[in-house]
Amino acid sequence: MSKLYLVGTGPGSSDYLTKAAIDAVESVDVLVGSQRALDLFPGFVGDTLVLRARNMDEMMKKSISLVDEGKDVAILSTGDPGFSGVLKPILNLRDDLDIEVIPGISSLQLAAARLQLPWDQANLLTLHGKGNSQVILDYLDNGKPTIVLPDFRVEKLAQFLLENGIHLERKVAVCERLSYPDERLFKGTLKEIAGKEFSYLCVMVIY
Repeated sequence: MSKLYLVGTGPGSSDYLTKAAIDAVESVDVLVGSQRALDLFPGFVGDTLVLRARNMDEMMKKSISLVDEGKDVAILSTGDPGFSGVLKPILNLRDDLDIEVIPGISSLQLAAARLQLPWDQANLLTLHGKGNSQVILDYLDNGKPTIVLPDFRVEKLAQFLLENGIHLERKVAVCERLSYPDERLFKGTLKEIAGKEFSYLCVMVIY
């Protein structure tokens, strides 16, 4: 019986690919993922489908159709499939497939490691696809640091927090392009973050 693998590829660098992820990819007929994720497997010899923000639903359905046709398919999910990844949209489409989830190292985990922050004592939140939602405000005053994946621009999130009454001197950290050679860590205040520019590959920690 054909199988659908949901494969976590980690924060970006091939250094953080697990052996289980590599073995799963080597076993399938079709590989689906963003170009950034596909580039982690340059030796793959099967068919590939490029996943983009605008064709996400189409590619999810196509992947399921290929499994129904008898092909083994792996969908690559940056970070971990279960955290702001492909697991939820796949289960929303079909829950009767033979699915195997290969967990990956989330950028939240790597951010916590870089900052030497025990992440079992932190709030974990994703705003991907949700915009700068009011939901984050409910997390910020419970005595725990909040590790958040911004919707897109981390400086816009900082501006949103300032506009909603969070103190401008609130301590924050931004972990940018984690695992890549140009990785950058910035520690400062909410006001400082709001006035800087960062790439879209960021994790923000609010203390």
